[in-house]
Amino acid sequence: MTAPTPAIEVRGLEKSYGRRRVLEGIDLTVHEGEALVILGGSGSGKSTLLRCLVGLERPDAGAVSLLGRDIFTAAPRELADLRQRIGMAFQSGALFGSMTVAENLELPLVEFSHLPESTRRIIVRIKLALVGLEGTEALRPSQLSGGMKKRAAFARAMALDPEILFFDEPSAGLDPVTAAGLDRLLLSLRDVFGATLVVVTHELNSAFAIADRIALIHAGSVLITGTPDELRACQNPIVRRFLDREAEPGPEHEGRLRELILGSEAPDG
Repeated sequence: MTAPTPAIEVRGLEKSYGRRRVLEGIDLTVHEGEALVILGGSGSGKSTLLRCLVGLERPDAGAVSLLGRDIFTAAPRELADLRQRIGMAFQSGALFGSMTVAENLELPLVEFSHLPESTRRIIVRIKLALVGLEGTEALRPSQLSGGMKKRAAFARAMALDPEILFFDEPSAGLDPVTAAGLDRLLLSLRDVFGATLVVVTHELNSAFAIADRIALIHAGSVLITGTPDELRACQNPIVRRFLDREAEPGPEHEGRLRELILGSEAPDG
């Protein structure tokens, strides 16, 4: 049986900000056509890992290979070619408020292609239709709901038909119904285009709905990588606390909390 082809390979990734170590020895492989969810709590390092994967942050050590190329040693021409083969949807959508929805979607096409304007407009309409935003071309981002902004960001990420799509907290701040709709949209994009998906989230429902595999990040390291069923069956206490949404144990934490509460109730003077 032929082994799956890796779309992304991460080896020995380390990243610090000053004296604070954020990533420590990250090893990770994402296969072509796979939906990998990077799951973790606030401060776990998952967002820093994502920025390293797309080249927005340079690690202190280690290597990131996308589609067989190390993004931190690639020549400028190689890197420019590689950027056309990946797409990124940021948590906030990162749409330019001074532009229409259509103009936002056209940006990658203007930057990385020589297509005529008429062809670019057709592509914009097709991408908007794929995410259910037909007829929004002339609207400004301020006229869109939170869920619509996310969909517009998805459409822009797909403008160049990339082989790898990265999503940062795609369902953050959305109501459960809208979030579930975006989860289904992500899987549809993978199935229709055969793209590799990397999704960073702390939302358990979305993670288990989207993922072929999940990498759980804890304290800057990959604690476990496995299928959703493998994570559910894992008895590691840290994994169990995260999945069961239990607070970190420790009487010293409870004592400090009690002290703060009682202190806030103390009379002045």
